[in-house]
Amino acid sequence: MQFEVLSTDPKSSARTGIIKTGHGEIQTPIFMPVGTAGSVKAVHPRELKEDIKAQIILGNTYHLYLRPGTEVLEKAGGLHHFNGWDKPILTDSGGYQVFSLAAQRKITENGVTFKSHIDGSSHLFTPEKSMEIQRSIGADIVMAFDECPPYPCTYRYAMDSMEMTHRWLDRCIVWMKDNQPLYGHVQNLFPIVQGSVFPDLRKASAEFVASRNMPGNAIGGLSVGEPAEMMYEHTALVNEILPQDKPRYLMGVGTPENILECIALGVDMFDCVMPTRNGRNGMLFTTEGIINIKNEKWKFDNSPIDEGLECFASREYSKSYLRHLFISKEILALQIASIQNLAFYINLVKQARQKIEEHQFSSWKPEAIKRFMQRL
Repeated sequence: MQFEVLSTDPKSSARTGIIKTGHGEIQTPIFMPVGTAGSVKAVHPRELKEDIKAQIILGNTYHLYLRPGTEVLEKAGGLHHFNGWDKPILTDSGGYQVFSLAAQRKITENGVTFKSHIDGSSHLFTPEKSMEIQRSIGADIVMAFDECPPYPCTYRYAMDSMEMTHRWLDRCIVWMKDNQPLYGHVQNLFPIVQGSVFPDLRKASAEFVASRNMPGNAIGGLSVGEPAEMMYEHTALVNEILPQDKPRYLMGVGTPENILECIALGVDMFDCVMPTRNGRNGMLFTTEGIINIKNEKWKFDNSPIDEGLECFASREYSKSYLRHLFISKEILALQIASIQNLAFYINLVKQARQKIEEHQFSSWKPEAIKRFMQRL
């Protein structure tokens, strides 16, 4: 994988760049739609490519391991062939999902034993097992197996968790070096910085991760309930340490405001379920502000959902029609709303790239946040 910084903002740490993978190029800053089980919920891959213009999607190791299973994925030639997505894919390690099963898992130095949320069967994820599953999936970017500590947690818990995550990272690196990819393209391992909300731990973790000289680096354990200002503080701290010539991925973030603020802090890659999950519940992100499309005020509004986007769904359907679909519980409502929100997020980072290139990002950002986050 290659990464090149193309332009920088003179008044912040924002930058544009390009990531080159075996399945194509990714312009950064980038937002990555989440395709948990091999599909972005309610969205056809054609819409992802042609309408939303997504450059990369995510797959989830935990869910793909349970269903359809690695045997099915290998028989298909990997996830790219299985779901028909020929652009880059990133997979998380399964760690976050496993650790969210607090009542159904046991953590040891070796790994994590957990029970499936599907049928209660027992499974063991080790760093090596996570790498093996991600090899079977065939993602272009794979994440190291880590523990995401809860917020809040004690200093001792955060330190012990971070140190174990570091030991697990070294095991992931060894496994990746000793095992070849299955499908003829390079798989790139990203370590994950942890340390909860303790500055000295975040600093130590960032230094450890940077020392491993992997193709890119991720920041985990944020956007888990801590105040936004705390998230920004720790993102800034970590980005001062992580190398400038590697992409930085802030995991699980977030709102349009979160994304723009963290672009200003030097983050290159984002993902979040918010646009699709909120869309399925009738909350729309638009270029004019946030809409609850189920509200009575949109009943007779025959204007397009969002004239500010080039997306077909945004311009060709009215607010009144989309509200009708939601009230009638039509499945098409979930599709249109999901496409709208993903198109907005992809357009958001596209605008950010343009403003960085024009050296106008820092002056544009406050007004953009005010406009995009207002409730209509």
